[in-house]
Amino acid sequence: MTSPVLRMSKLYAPTLKESPNDAEIASHKLLLRAGMMRKTASGVYTFLPLGYKVLAKVESIVREEMDAIGAQEIMMPALQPAELWHESGRWNDYGPELMRLSDRHDHDFCLGPTHEELITSLVRNELRSYKQLPLSLYQIQVKFRDEIRPRFGLLRSREFIMKDAYSFHATQESLQETYDDMSRAYGNICERCGLDYRPVEADSGQIGGKVTTEFMALAPAGEAELVHCSCGYAANTEAGECICHPTLYKNDGLEKIATPGIHTIEELAEFLGIPESSTVKALSGKNDEGKLIVMFVPGDHELNEIKAARAAGGFELLTDDEMEGYGLHKGSMGPVGLPEGAHVIADRSLESVPAWVVGANEEGYHYVGAAIGRDFTVDEWADLSVVKPGDSCPVCGLPLQGARGIEVSQVFQLGTKYSESMGATFMDEDGKEKPFIMGCYGVGVSRTVAAIVEQHSDDAGIAWPMSVAPAHVCVIPLALNGDVLPVAEKIAAQLADLGFEVVIDDRKERPGVKFADADLIGWPVQVIIGQRGLDNGTIEVKLRRTGDKRDVPMATFVEMMSFARRQAKASKAGYGTFDILFDR
Repeated sequence: MTSPVLRMSKLYAPTLKESPNDAEIASHKLLLRAGMMRKTASGVYTFLPLGYKVLAKVESIVREEMDAIGAQEIMMPALQPAELWHESGRWNDYGPELMRLSDRHDHDFCLGPTHEELITSLVRNELRSYKQLPLSLYQIQVKFRDEIRPRFGLLRSREFIMKDAYSFHATQESLQETYDDMSRAYGNICERCGLDYRPVEADSGQIGGKVTTEFMALAPAGEAELVHCSCGYAANTEAGECICHPTLYKNDGLEKIATPGIHTIEELAEFLGIPESSTVKALSGKNDEGKLIVMFVPGDHELNEIKAARAAGGFELLTDDEMEGYGLHKGSMGPVGLPEGAHVIADRSLESVPAWVVGANEEGYHYVGAAIGRDFTVDEWADLSVVKPGDSCPVCGLPLQGARGIEVSQVFQLGTKYSESMGATFMDEDGKEKPFIMGCYGVGVSRTVAAIVEQHSDDAGIAWPMSVAPAHVCVIPLALNGDVLPVAEKIAAQLADLGFEVVIDDRKERPGVKFADADLIGWPVQVIIGQRGLDNGTIEVKLRRTGDKRDVPMATFVEMMSFARRQAKASKAGYGTFDILFDR
């Protein structure tokens, strides 16, 4: 079916010459400037016609990939009763980001950031037999999160579009099969949206489960820090295994050194004239049982609080007053002479360092040469540090490289976390009631739109991949009198008949304004028609992605575009590129 030709004179696409003051990154600036969206409130946006077309195309790609692996689309309410969240135990655990409200009858509800509780309650009374498993259900819906500081436009907003899917299984093997299918589908979604991405090891956070992978679109504006290796290993620094290499300094006996005014590792290393990797950093906190925990990591690394909580059974840093109550001194903590009952956990990399440079547990003093076993003991060794570039790859041992990424999707193996707490069971083939084994899988649809812009933009504006562009071709008549506009109308109609989505800039604007808006909005192919070209029998074609221009004989233009479309559809790139236009 031929799509109608869009007219810029009729489109509600108000472009801006300048970026709004609160826009910080490329996607935020350009989506506003290109007339794709408008801010309604902090972290809340309205999608205008062109932005909504892009959003709908990303949703269409997601639906196609979900349907291809047998997932079935449903729609659940955004408004969820609090009692479901109390059943799972997350009403209090989720934190202040959960948008909570009460109705006129004082019944508590939340606006869903995710739907594990609701989907579990949906199936627990009707999915009763192993014969009905496995089952995968998904939806594309608005989600809500009460961000303390919304920023970066669509990357950290309070209202966002998300595809969330949930699967139910009788066996772990069945869950693994769906998990792998979803992972492949998520890779396909990234590729079809034109994203340079990495699947990375991740932490499951508030969702739960032990096995999870994030799909990260690489971008300097990304909030997530990543490490990756040429062998294919990649991880979020919050979750990646840290294999670091602290260095030994002075192993000839315990020496107490006055360090007046020294409170940081950087200051200590400079004072002693040694690298930070030769020092040891101490952090004190309490676990969930209220027990004093003191942790030690190499001085050139940071404590990973997720790993710390896992190792200690919860970990909350002590306040200054609490430290004083234990007789601990900020900036001068160490393992020698700790309060009685303190549980010492050290990063496993320090086990190979026989003597440490650490605080002396006395204000203004540090120890050099504090020896494990002689001067202090360690109760437990664990991976506690945040991995960073330069650490060894846990797969091949080579130094890791660093990058930043935007999380666009994530897959989780939930196990029985929700089915057990909410009493969701099925009758297995052995005749016994068993809890569902579950998986969940999320795609940030609106986040993906922002990630595409971060990777596909320049100083002039957006350069949409063909697969998600609001239209494939923009026909730009340089005049509205004489033969120019009728020829432009004819060419636009011919391109539409070929299956292209076409817009014609029929506004009464100067050519410079039309060119600037075409680049800003990011139409992948621009077809420029002027009287001089018509006199010579040519049309100018410009590819937005590369900026390449070419004069094409008018007599062969439509045939060339038809050929380019067939070739692009048949190629691996799909609609990702039309460079074929310049290869003939």
